[in-house]
Amino acid sequence: MGIIIDDRRVVIQPLNKCRYKGKVAAMDMLRLDLLHPTISGNKWYKLRLNLGYAIEKGFKTIVTFGGAFSNHLAATAFAARQFGLQSVGIVRGSFDTLTPTLQQCRENGMELIFVTHDDYRNKHQPGWAENLVAHFDEILIIPEGGANERGRAGAGLIDRFVRSSYTHVALSVGTGTTLAGLRLKLNPLQHLLGFVPMKQSTEQRQHIIGHLPSEQPENWTLFNDTRFGGFGKWNDELLHFMNSFYEDNKIPLDIVYTSKMMYNLEQMLTDNYFSTFHKILCIHSGGLQGNVSVQEQLIYK
Repeated sequence: MGIIIDDRRVVIQPLNKCRYKGKVAAMDMLRLDLLHPTISGNKWYKLRLNLGYAIEKGFKTIVTFGGAFSNHLAATAFAARQFGLQSVGIVRGSFDTLTPTLQQCRENGMELIFVTHDDYRNKHQPGWAENLVAHFDEILIIPEGGANERGRAGAGLIDRFVRSSYTHVALSVGTGTTLAGLRLKLNPLQHLLGFVPMKQSTEQRQHIIGHLPSEQPENWTLFNDTRFGGFGKWNDELLHFMNSFYEDNKIPLDIVYTSKMMYNLEQMLTDNYFSTFHKILCIHSGGLQGNVSVQEQLIYK
């Protein structure tokens, strides 16, 4: 498989000390957003082994799942096109006007199949997705968010950037695939903090638990969105935070995932959740194309 992503672009950037005011010893950001404008952040790592498998086994069509703001769908559409594969996205909901993310998927050749929220809950049922895409040739189905063994193994490769001196690693959680993959690879003493941009995290928690050894200490914690209304929701307070964060660090955050993670981390610092000797690495999971709908209110592109 040809390499289209150069992870030598990735850097660890120390955050401006004014953001954590001596509450911890260090707070850095792993800039996975620098990998690529579309296949950025953890999306590439969850896809790379799945794409390699598809090419090795001669599949012609990648089928996967997502919602209106799915970075996974956008990344899959672009990556499949680069490798000469067809792509199909089974999308939760219906839309009179496509979101910018779904429009980008279509521009990269992805065929979109829209299903109701109730039908979408059947995505794990045997044969359900296969019936929807039976007219395509040689299909490989990748679960939502790359949530399979190859996706978790690929996400685990992010561990190469995580120095052992970090006591905490913070990341946004969609399906839980990246957290599970990293938990399998990182030092057990390093605590993972997963920030879920939904009101509940039951599904993510079950996914993570189901793919970790039962004897492994549960050295990870999930935090829900309790301030901004749930997935894909935001308000002026969050937009102000994103602009302020950029002014201090020159790091763009996305409206759906990383901005909420950083907002909540800073609230935890204010509440003295951490000790002054702790060192935190925050993983930027990319997805900046999700900012198109609020671009005029941001001071960066």
